[in-house]
Amino acid sequence: MKRVDVNQESEKKLFFHNYARLPIAVTHGEGVWLVSDDGTRYLDMISGIGVNALGYGDQRLVDAISSQAAKLIHASNLFMMEPQFELAAKLLSLSGLSKVFFANSGTEAIEAAIKIARKWAGQSGDQEKKEVLSLSNCFHGRTYGALSLTAKAQYSDGFDPLLPGTGMIAFNDIADLEAQVSEDTAAVFIEVVQGEGGIHRVSQPFIDRLKELREQYNFLIIADEIQSGCGRTGTFFSYTQVNADPDLVCLAKPLGGGLPLSAVIGSEKVADVLSYGNHGTTFGGNPVACAAGLAMIKAIEEDNLMEHAQEIGAFINHEVQKLAAKHPQILEIRQYGLMVGIMVDKEAKPYVGKALEKHVLINATSVNVIRLLPPLTISLEEAQHCITTLDEIFTEESAAAETSC
Repeated sequence: MKRVDVNQESEKKLFFHNYARLPIAVTHGEGVWLVSDDGTRYLDMISGIGVNALGYGDQRLVDAISSQAAKLIHASNLFMMEPQFELAAKLLSLSGLSKVFFANSGTEAIEAAIKIARKWAGQSGDQEKKEVLSLSNCFHGRTYGALSLTAKAQYSDGFDPLLPGTGMIAFNDIADLEAQVSEDTAAVFIEVVQGEGGIHRVSQPFIDRLKELREQYNFLIIADEIQSGCGRTGTFFSYTQVNADPDLVCLAKPLGGGLPLSAVIGSEKVADVLSYGNHGTTFGGNPVACAAGLAMIKAIEEDNLMEHAQEIGAFINHEVQKLAAKHPQILEIRQYGLMVGIMVDKEAKPYVGKALEKHVLINATSVNVIRLLPPLTISLEEAQHCITTLDEIFTEESAAAETSC
């Protein structure tokens, strides 16, 4: 077979054009650094869009994957497999909830949660109780149910009609919350920290009122922890920081240690909703992915990475605040553990290219937000390298603007 060149020209020929890939071909990673095919090292402040919590090459993760792959790569959910059972038990211990369903991706977890919510509501005997609500500025995924909850034009245009019986509550708007929920509401999805939305956290008064309305109208609260979970915000689940007390929790991204794995964790309230054949997946709960997930969680706990995320995140916040005093381009910083959003006074995407030229990988989201999601293992020195690079970029931009005047 003829060798395929890994470059932008080949990418255009081979793939649907749905990813704006960076113009580098990576071959491997070392710690929090990615290495390209020409040997260039890039400080990775994206970590696979929040996936690689342990960075690259963690031997515990490699050993867990290799050991399980040598035993059993796949058998399907027709069988009972030890890694699944162990990971399920660990997630129930961490959450205090009752049952687990494993899938492969965040959007699949959202789809499963929608189905559980609808079936739970139907069992109440009220056939009108079907409405599933989310919060404005959210992101829950790109399959039809998840896309219907996200409902941003940039994702949904051209894909109508979306799932009926869905709606949106204005983020942190208690009056709109009170106006939107009713006896017909089956569930409200929340991201305690909105990642794609620009690193915004739901307010405590909003959560408190949401819980009161749940008591009044009997609906489910579903926490999307796909980006904010697994220790990224300084606690294993971000919802514990606002006492959201969810009925369902969706996890993914870092859960499989870099392998495809997601989970829906449910309270006793929904523990008996699904019966045989109601929902399923061929690959969900793959034993290799589950073994990786167990190793990942164990490493987070052993290495105190949740506390580390708080410390490094606070350092980044402090240093960017100092940059903001120098650079008027920086309007605001929002930081929860190692979920960091730097709001700038223009479109943020050009900063991605400027950082890439300096061998630092950052991300832009919500139009004007630089998003940082580094591995939880990032050192103080590596975080400082990112800050120094941003300082250089803003300084150069200001100098160029002065020259052009």
